[in-house]
Amino acid sequence: MLVAGIDLGSGSTKCVLIDAGQHVLGTADARTKADFVKVAEDVLTDALARSGRRRDEISYVATTGLGRYAVPFRDIQITDLTCGARGAYFLFPSTKYVLDIGAQSTRAIRLRDGGRVKEFHMNEKCAAGSGGFLERAARYLDVAVDRIGDLSMESQSAQPISSVCAVLAESEIINHVSEGRTVPDILRGIHDSLADRSFGQLKRVGLDGELTFIGGVARQAGMVASGRAVWKVQVNVPAHPEAVAALGAALLGLRRLQKRQVLAAAS
Repeated sequence: MLVAGIDLGSGSTKCVLIDAGQHVLGTADARTKADFVKVAEDVLTDALARSGRRRDEISYVATTGLGRYAVPFRDIQITDLTCGARGAYFLFPSTKYVLDIGAQSTRAIRLRDGGRVKEFHMNEKCAAGSGGFLERAARYLDVAVDRIGDLSMESQSAQPISSVCAVLAESEIINHVSEGRTVPDILRGIHDSLADRSFGQLKRVGLDGELTFIGGVARQAGMVASGRAVWKVQVNVPAHPEAVAALGAALLGLRRLQKRQVLAAAS
């Protein structure tokens, strides 16, 4: 039995393959493109190649993310809130909260027993509170996105970014550059700003215990450091935080498949 979870996010598309024992056999990711079907096929093919398995061995496909409805070979589509929560709970069973910062949104989630979503809060659409803003800042500062986290850790004096509007926040960055502020200090200021904004969302869902930080932004060391300084709770960061929703989709797909098989056997 082989189950695929595919997360078609606004920034990247991820695939996780698991077996009946919930063991991860293969993963893959690619930049999300307008052709959702092709990018889903590409990451699935890549994950299969890495796992040494064949396409005809797949028993079930679960999709999540903004492009989850666009995949014709899916067996089920599941919301990314549900999948992120399930994946985080699987990795850290004692977690009570999940913070998911992706390319276009930030979501604070409170869990109930079993890793189900009890309550959640999302950022404002126009807010400078997601990974996409970090990518725009990186382009303006002429640094590679994958260096943002490490550069932020080199900061000696973080420069605050107070605007919630992305356009005004970019103006603040320009002002910092014109004043001769260093790139690490500006980046740490952006991370601090994201940590503060996400803290507001976490408080709305009652943050008072263990938190798991997922999504692509969780790969940035500077963001994790800023978050831990602000959130003041135990913070778990998975080895591959960007793939947690895809993992959750695979796990939920496996559960649905197993229930279907039990019903088929009973009938």
